[in-house]
Amino acid sequence: MTSVAIATCAGENVDVDSPVLVAAFAAAGIDASLEVWDDPTVAWDRFDCTVLRSTWDYSPRRAEFLAWAKQVPRLFNPYDIVEYSSDKHYLADLESAGLPIVPSTFVEVGQTPVFPGVDFVVKPAVGAGSIDADRYRAHEGDRARRHVADLHVRGRSALVQPYVQTVDIFGEHAMIYIDGQFSHAMAKGAMLNTPQESRDALFRREQMSLDVPDASALALGEQILARLPELLYARIDLVAAPSGWQVMELELVEPSLFLTFVPEAAERLVAAVARRLV
Repeated sequence: MTSVAIATCAGENVDVDSPVLVAAFAAAGIDASLEVWDDPTVAWDRFDCTVLRSTWDYSPRRAEFLAWAKQVPRLFNPYDIVEYSSDKHYLADLESAGLPIVPSTFVEVGQTPVFPGVDFVVKPAVGAGSIDADRYRAHEGDRARRHVADLHVRGRSALVQPYVQTVDIFGEHAMIYIDGQFSHAMAKGAMLNTPQESRDALFRREQMSLDVPDASALALGEQILARLPELLYARIDLVAAPSGWQVMELELVEPSLFLTFVPEAAERLVAAVARRLV
């Protein structure tokens, strides 16, 4: 029987999508099991492939994660795209290609940050979700500098972006693609208006709802996908600006795909894996 590893991180009930995905693999006659990415006892070469999913603890130790990913045979999404998209410096690459992004300034370790004269966000260049990210008012430069200094002391680059005010009204828009085809979209309510210690899994889930993207959002998604290799899955997070849609993030490593909202998307994902194993 075909066997698939679903890469996750340690913990109980890490991802609510996991049972849905495992069940979809079973229905397709494929043996799938959750495996912790940094568990040294896992023999990754015994699986026909490994599907990256909820490896959500990798960001503070990206080098270790990349070393692991590089040696995993038949990894989906593949190593090159994991390396590229696990560091938000890719936003500069998108901008240089003429794609609209949320204006982004990187503050490398040792550099002095300069903040915009409006509300803004500081986050790590390598990060997951809203962890280590915070929103600041225009006058809160001292507090934001302490945030940047804390990231730097841990050897992490910082990313500074103006706070997109429409997020408070419309949220972010997550466009989910499976095997290069648009699958579904989610609206994600504002996260940074809540203290970090309150942003637990339940809170994050309550911020989500199904969304219907407009033609311009779909067109931007297609432009971005055209720049990428063929991927098992992709999530493109957009925000509305006065000039139109802007890219907040590309989620190509371990994004939530919100399969519990659209269970048939799990079936499409499994079918895409099966096609790659023929």
